[in-house]
Amino acid sequence: MKSIVLLSSGLDSTVAFKEAYDRSDEILCVTFDYGQRARKKELESAKAICERFRAGHMVISLPWFRTFRGALTGSENLPKITMDELDDSTVTQRSAEQVWVPARNVVFLSIGASLAENYRYDTIVTGFDAEEAATFPDNTFEFVDKFNDMLKTGTLTHPEIYAPLISLDKVQIIKRGIEIDAPLDLSWSCYEGKAAPCNTCESCLRRKRAFEKAEKEDPLFERLK
Repeated sequence: MKSIVLLSSGLDSTVAFKEAYDRSDEILCVTFDYGQRARKKELESAKAICERFRAGHMVISLPWFRTFRGALTGSENLPKITMDELDDSTVTQRSAEQVWVPARNVVFLSIGASLAENYRYDTIVTGFDAEEAATFPDNTFEFVDKFNDMLKTGTLTHPEIYAPLISLDKVQIIKRGIEIDAPLDLSWSCYEGKAAPCNTCESCLRRKRAFEKAEKEDPLFERLK
């Protein structure tokens, strides 16, 4: 397997990276700078992951996303929810709409497919998971299946999307990450780009809850001490 890995350095993409690393003969990681709040921390973390595993790394800038409104790329405030609201579909759907970046994963995967064709790689690896698929339509089985159908007709070499975590929730992802020795200490989940995670955004809360349910310490905080 020769893999293009879409590596944001988030918890999911970090574990997906290690899954691909263990299975691939060649690997190239791609991180996108699209004007997101946490871009500096994400780029630093992705670079550190690639350096630890001596994996190829490419950073691609997508400046037009910075002109979009929204809480991730624009000036709108990040949604604030409580830990108890993480399972409230009304609240989380509203939160998802606030951090939604239009067609972001369509663009990311299309770039991954272009790179895969050019460099003759056969697989595009992404960290889509079941928990986020509940509110983000571009994380679902249906999305992956239809995108793969498009790649069969819209490319010459027919690379395929590989989403190893798509049936797992965050707790299962953490357990899997520990099992395969994924660099969870280098992963970055926070929507903010400050020196330490904010521990109040939805992404931070999901990470915190998952580590608590898995009964594991988050190695990121040990590293940041």
